[in-house]
Amino acid sequence: MDRTLTLLGIESSCDDTAAAVVRERVGGRPEILSSEVAGQTALHEAFGGVVPEIAARAHAERLDGVVEAALQRAGIGLGDLDAVAVTAGPGLIGGVLSGVMLARGLAAARALPLVAVNHLAGHALTPRLTDGIDFPYLMLLVSGGHCQFLLVTGADGFRRLGGTIDDAPGEAFDKTAKLLGLPQPGGPAVEAEAVRGDPLRFRFPRPLLDREGCDLSFSGLKTALLRARDALVAEKGGITLQDRRDLCAGFQAAVAEVLAVKTARALDLAGLRPTALAVAGGVAANGVVRTALKSAAARACIPFLAPPLQFCTDNAAMIAWAGIERLRAGLPPSPEFVARPRWPLDEAAPALLGSGRKGAKA
Repeated sequence: MDRTLTLLGIESSCDDTAAAVVRERVGGRPEILSSEVAGQTALHEAFGGVVPEIAARAHAERLDGVVEAALQRAGIGLGDLDAVAVTAGPGLIGGVLSGVMLARGLAAARALPLVAVNHLAGHALTPRLTDGIDFPYLMLLVSGGHCQFLLVTGADGFRRLGGTIDDAPGEAFDKTAKLLGLPQPGGPAVEAEAVRGDPLRFRFPRPLLDREGCDLSFSGLKTALLRARDALVAEKGGITLQDRRDLCAGFQAAVAEVLAVKTARALDLAGLRPTALAVAGGVAANGVVRTALKSAAARACIPFLAPPLQFCTDNAAMIAWAGIERLRAGLPPSPEFVARPRWPLDEAAPALLGSGRKGAKA
């Protein structure tokens, strides 16, 4: 599509209600004209995690206002858009449906093309939005709901090299925080405690490092921390502040080492020299994890890229950009799509096993 494209993106797959406007001129760098995110942390705080029904209701209440704010900040109206892109999955189905229904209404009202975007593709393509890197590159998507290595070869080209067979790292951070009486979201809370902790005091397991390939597992690591906590309680009647700091530091060190080692294996499995190692998702904000991944990229002599934090976590700019990428690649709009709670990027890859109550990871 050989013309300037301006897209509205809508994202509502979990607990962030987001809308954004992104524009790309032919031959130019993309511009993020606006990116609005209304978080729901306060709504779920008392429950220790995201409650799907509460999230869906909040999306339904906030989406109109967030879209209006994004358009106003961008200084445009619906008539200035070339298309609407919306997350169609994977995610909490109530939230996904809220965004899809609004996107359908806006597109129908203005006779605009409607582009269904896989939420994971939004994350995977973000380095091209923020850093303009070329295909192919290795993407580590590491968040509360997902963890997988993807070789990204095009707007619709994703080859999964490996992923978690149970908990995602962000999920493990959240559960660790809950076990230690820390607030949610767990990732920042655990990292803050770990700063003053001793990562060597508790030597937690490094799951699956003895297995070939780059699949990961974090459920056993969480269980090992639970047992270490319970042992301290049995010995002393409770845990001290320093105990908690050391537990957090040991847990964080184990996650970082596992991710770094498995990243090196994924680079070997890629079968070609990627232009960069990129990382996205909430866990990408963790400083210890970033340092470990930077070292893995340096050993492979390739650049390391982590988009700015606001574009690592869930946002709608990545959805608008993924829509632009699809249109530029000549992929048709998708007016007849359905919302999907599960939607693997690499549909040719076998489902990952051992995913517990939540089913196979996307």
